[in-house]
Amino acid sequence: MATFKQALENLKAKHEELLSRKNIKSESGNGIYDRYEYPVLTAAHAPLHWRYDFNPETNPFLMERIGVNATLNSGAIKWKGKYLLVVRVEGNDRKSFFAIAESPNGIDNFRFWDEPVTIPETENPDTNVYDMRLTAHEDGWVYGIFCSERKDPNAPAGDLSAAVAAAGIVRTKDLLNWERLPDLKTRSQQRNVVLHNEFVNGKYALYTRPQDGFIDAGSGGGIGWALVDDITNAEVKDEKIINHRYYHTIKEVKNGEGPHPIKTEKGWLHLAHGVRNCAAGLRYVLYLYLTDLQDPSKLIAEPAGHFMAPQDDERVGDVSNVLFSNGWIVDEDGKVFIYYASSDTRMHVATSTIDKLLDYVLHTPADGYRSATSVESIKALIAKNKEIG
Repeated sequence: MATFKQALENLKAKHEELLSRKNIKSESGNGIYDRYEYPVLTAAHAPLHWRYDFNPETNPFLMERIGVNATLNSGAIKWKGKYLLVVRVEGNDRKSFFAIAESPNGIDNFRFWDEPVTIPETENPDTNVYDMRLTAHEDGWVYGIFCSERKDPNAPAGDLSAAVAAAGIVRTKDLLNWERLPDLKTRSQQRNVVLHNEFVNGKYALYTRPQDGFIDAGSGGGIGWALVDDITNAEVKDEKIINHRYYHTIKEVKNGEGPHPIKTEKGWLHLAHGVRNCAAGLRYVLYLYLTDLQDPSKLIAEPAGHFMAPQDDERVGDVSNVLFSNGWIVDEDGKVFIYYASSDTRMHVATSTIDKLLDYVLHTPADGYRSATSVESIKALIAKNKEIG
């Protein structure tokens, strides 16, 4: 008994040391944002009482009974003065679920709430749920839109990997009790759907990503825009692409909206991910773009290339060479907390400001889609600097 008790105390002490570790701003920076030395959440941050049976009679060797594989792709919201992440937690069994982690400062000391989130099932139960985007909408509800994955009923016999993706929708007023609404009705599969936080022409506005299959965007042209009359029975009838894919760019394979955009004086600021193919497989990076304040579907600025890409340890994980974000938080003073996952394994934070991000979006050269135009942009900057002396 004494040995078990001491082992449990040691386990709890190490866990508390991890949870209370102070995060440190990285010394290297590019003037646009700051990274931090440590991830804000890892599998090791998961509560011990989710993973271990503390009863020495039923777990005499203090074994981990329910393993957690990864913490990733978190929605984010400022709630009662705290920084909250609705985290995709993936178990060793490959099933994902949602859990809320809370921090007093948005940088470190993230701690999970006592229990995972309970998401009600529909008549056709989800096999897997993940990647929730949170939107505090002007109608008074907080909505979560996530990917609902189910086995493809039309898959050939013996094919146990074919899947169908839909956009699941929940809403809450307290982040404790979640109401499940019918899945979004669309003509194509949808894995990246985000709710705009304001009504547009009296309707709910959605950022979509039409795709031909579960993995491949196929004929899907990029990030879509759709208006729906009733969020409690949401159906996309008309959909237009507002941010296109392009050949030989960071988003030639597919792209998708991250969190809902931030309203600024200059327009709606968007964070998205772009995917291209390379020798190492699919490479996911993050990029920014800006749309019109009066017409959020109208693109007005987009810098060339990625805003953030995986670097150093971020490159390695369950699905390497990936950055993904579906959550950010803006403070009243304009500070922006960008929460991103690396390689489908762990959560990080980067910080910037609205002013910096707008400056980046509005004054960084756009993509000319040719090597020659890239050289022209560099030479123009060289000439400008020479004039300064």
